[in-house]
This record gives sequence, structure tokens and C-alpha cells, in this order.
Amino acid sequence: MSDNLFNSRSAQRPRVRTPCIGVCSTGIGDAVCRGCKRFGHEIIDWNGYSEDQKRNVDDRLAGFLSLCMQNKFVVVDPQLLYWQLDVQQIRYNREHDEYCSLFALLKAGASQINDTSKYGFSVHLLWRDESLVTLREQVDREMWELSMAHYERYLATPDMFLQGD
Repeated sequence: MSDNLFNSRSAQRPRVRTPCIGVCSTGIGDAVCRGCKRFGHEIIDWNGYSEDQKRNVDDRLAGFLSLCMQNKFVVVDPQLLYWQLDVQQIRYNREHDEYCSLFALLKAGASQINDTSKYGFSVHLLWRDESLVTLREQVDREMWELSMAHYERYLATPDMFLQGD
């Protein structure tokens, strides 16, 4: 019975969309794409992945993005943020947290936001002198750096505890 309940719940979740944004840098030698932040092999194998495998990649990327956003922003009113996203017809992933949704807002219109309180968020005091465009670019770069560090630590570096033949 628990297997049926699990399958029923996972069947209700929407399919994972490709994170591709059409600016792949793996073709020029990057191990991690500067656009979508996936590893080269994940891009190549994406269409062959199961939904669970895709969700694992998506969850990792969303976690990295959320962490980077929380370093610079505070979502003070999630309902207002989501209302603005819907009113502005900005596409966002409803399975991701409010910080990922805030990044979608900034991608769509960082240069047009003058009063962050009207969108349900604030900028950490340390970063208030920076423009939202600059902060968005910093978050994007930091997320790529975090993805690179993850790749180098877990995929590119041999495990020192494995014994060679």
C-alpha cells in the first residue's frame, strides 16, 4: 500500500523541465554550463534520464540558487512576491522555494524595480548600495562557482579512500 501511495504522489508532480536557457558553454570546454549550471554529462544525458534523476539535478540546482539568493535578499512577503510574479506573467517553478522565484523576478525585470517592498522582498544591508541587476549577476556567478566546486569535489576529484588496483 505504501508503494501505491508513493507512486500516486510522484505521479501528481509535474514533469521536470529542462533547465537549459539556450546559452550552453559546455561546447566551448566548460565542465559546468554557465547558463543552466548543469554538468556536461547531465546536459548530454538529460533526455535519457528518468524523472527521478531529472528531479535530483533540479533539486540540486534549486538548492544552490536558493542559497546564493538568501545571501543577498530576504523574502519578507512570499504572497506578495507570488502575486507580482503572476500579475507580471513571469514564469517560475512552483516547486522551488520563494528565493528561486525571486530570482525569476529579477531575471525578468531587475532594472525596472525601484521599491523592493512592492514585490515582497528586501536586500540585505551589506548589499543595498548595489543595483538589483548587479546583484542578480553576482548571484548567477556565485551559483556557477558553487556548481563548479560541487563538480570538482564530487566528480572531477578521485576519491582518496578508494584503493587502486
